Amino acid sequence: MEISDLVVVVPRRFGDERGYFMETFNRRDLAALGITAEFLQDNQSLSVPASTVRGLHFQLPPAPQAKLVRVLRGSIFDVAVDLRKGSPSYLRWCGVTLSAGGGEQLYVPRGFAHGFCTLEPETEVAYKVDGYYAPECDSGLLWNDPDLGIAWPIESAAATLSDKDRMLPRLRNFVSPFTL
Repeated sequence: MEISDLVVVVPRRFGDERGYFMETFNRRDLAALGITAEFLQDNQSLSVPASTVRGLHFQLPPAPQAKLVRVLRGSIFDVAVDLRKGSPSYLRWCGVTLSAGGGEQLYVPRGFAHGFCTLEPETEVAYKVDGYYAPECDSGLLWNDPDLGIAWPIESAAATLSDKDRMLPRLRNFVSPFTL
């Protein structure tokens, strides 16, 4: 990964003529990868059209969240932006394709903005978080802000967004409360 604190987790799959089995969460295996977050809540989304964008989201202190993201059906281009002042990768982004077929997961630590766009219709995404949802701390940045320079694999005009995500602020209007 281009940003050292982001971790792609690829669980082992055991397949046969019936399909496959895999452990999607194993605290010991995650700890061996340096992931020690204590996950408290599971979230799931369904995005019906391809090119649905969700994000870039994060929770402000005192209730930041780390996430472990995986795709249950379909595929996404998953993006994390480092918002931690003092980090060597401050304001850099990293994107990775996650798919149900591949089983990859992305660990996004606290202090990152996170978002994704769906690459297929009927895409379901599940993620664990290490903090409860706190609406008073809910925040985000505009997904296609040119100051971030994210190379999304979709055109802005094709994106389906919520009204909330369409109105998120630009980076130039954001002062990060996160530090490394």
